[in-house]
Amino acid sequence: MNPNIKKIAYEKLKTKNIKLIEPIDYPDLIWLMNKSFFILTDSGGIQEEAPSLGKPVIVLRDVTERMEGVEAGTAVLVGSNKEKIVAEVTNLLTNKEYYSSISEASNPYGDGKTSEKIKSILSSDNYFA
Repeated sequence: MNPNIKKIAYEKLKTKNIKLIEPIDYPDLIWLMNKSFFILTDSGGIQEEAPSLGKPVIVLRDVTERMEGVEAGTAVLVGSNKEKIVAEVTNLLTNKEYYSSISEASNPYGDGKTSEKIKSILSSDNYFA
């Protein structure tokens, strides 16, 4: 991590309810994402992974290359505006219907059944014919 950014992040975000950690490997990242209530990120990859776990994504960018998530309703683009971030977090924490509308939105990045579909295709009598 950039030491200048890390210092600012620790000064601004280190509280009882926020844990700042060093970068972690992929399996641990997915485990943590799965245990979360929602996810704040600027990472495009996480914007794609979180909907598979049913986790709302607050995108801390003004623009994203992953507009499919915003359009599908699995992600909300808020940028770095403090008021927008706080409003979105508050809404997710206090409005069950709103939370459900995002966490249950159709995943634009897949349905999680690709391996089953591949197995079915490879197992079919016609595949090797």
